[in-house]
Amino acid sequence: MSHGVTERIEEQREFFAGQAVDAEALGRLPAETTERVKATGVIRLLQPPEHGGYAADPTDFMEAVMALANADAAVGWVAGVIGVHPWEMAFNDARVLEEVWGQDADTWVASPYAPNGVASPADGGFIFNGNWEFSSGTDSCDWIVLGGLVKGEGLVDGIPQMYHFLLPRSDYEIVEDSWNVLGLRGTGSKDIIVSDAFVPDYRVLNATKVFDGTAALEAGRDEALYRMPWSAIFPVALSAAVVGICEGALACHFQHQATRTSMLGPMSKNPYLSSRVGEAASEIHASRSQLLYNLSNMYALAQKGTEIPLEMRVASRRDQVRAARRAVEALDDIYIRSGGGATRDEHPLAKWFRDAHTAMNHTIFAADDMYHAYAAMMMGQAPTGFTRLLV
Repeated sequence: MSHGVTERIEEQREFFAGQAVDAEALGRLPAETTERVKATGVIRLLQPPEHGGYAADPTDFMEAVMALANADAAVGWVAGVIGVHPWEMAFNDARVLEEVWGQDADTWVASPYAPNGVASPADGGFIFNGNWEFSSGTDSCDWIVLGGLVKGEGLVDGIPQMYHFLLPRSDYEIVEDSWNVLGLRGTGSKDIIVSDAFVPDYRVLNATKVFDGTAALEAGRDEALYRMPWSAIFPVALSAAVVGICEGALACHFQHQATRTSMLGPMSKNPYLSSRVGEAASEIHASRSQLLYNLSNMYALAQKGTEIPLEMRVASRRDQVRAARRAVEALDDIYIRSGGGATRDEHPLAKWFRDAHTAMNHTIFAADDMYHAYAAMMMGQAPTGFTRLLV
């Protein structure tokens, strides 16, 4: 990889692992951590090259997210969330790209996309209001993309027409002390409030066009990366973070188990414990391989200029969900074989366990809908509504 991002992450690995406790206590990434993540270049992997990005193979990005997550869950999760935003930013008006990156290519953009905002049309734009939860890494960001609806608009194909509104840091409030949670505490995924902010037309994207690829075409982006479907970028990044977290938990278990003893002797010599952990390690590796295999196949089609079939996109979403769930199920098997000491708050394995299970509460991992969508499609029933929009 010519960009060298993974190598720079490995050089900083000890630092990222060492700051995990401080980030958890602070409830956000410390400023030094943010700067060191920026220095790796991971957030610029999906960024357009004319604004300091690499427009890289998306598998490079996912592997970088996993590498960060298996050092510290919060760092990996924030990188996964923040790092996908430059991909969508590439579809914006040239004025937006200059405003965000003109002075600093390492400027970060937060989210969430949940359509909680209401926009009232005004001369040249919209007056925007709303409340959002779960803005991961938001303290480290200078801009934010927020989902919303336009007041007075009806349904399109039975669902509300959603939009993404881009606001500078001066136009929204981060609600302090709004991220008191079981795990991923260091992500600082705080609440956001917007009150009567004016958003000009050129800072608004039609979310449906982002999801279905029209936004990339209208923006004139012909790079293979930007021909990838949204469902092959954003959800995969979160699955990659979860897999990385589980890899970190596995490494932590081996370190802990190597010196753990009981009245029966060294735990490292117990074949019943070790055999199940060996199986769990294979399950985590299978999750990694499945994510990268599917993504690589889709990217190969995008490089050829071939449209990625709906069947492939739905199967990929199915596997994104299953890969994350499989990895966390494997972590559970590891955790219950790590002894009572691993249940203490101060034990590092307890943190990995909490972080992984908190991550799985993200709506992107809702399994039944994706499993049903795939099975139904194989029986001739194409996905509809929100499910169709998000694949």
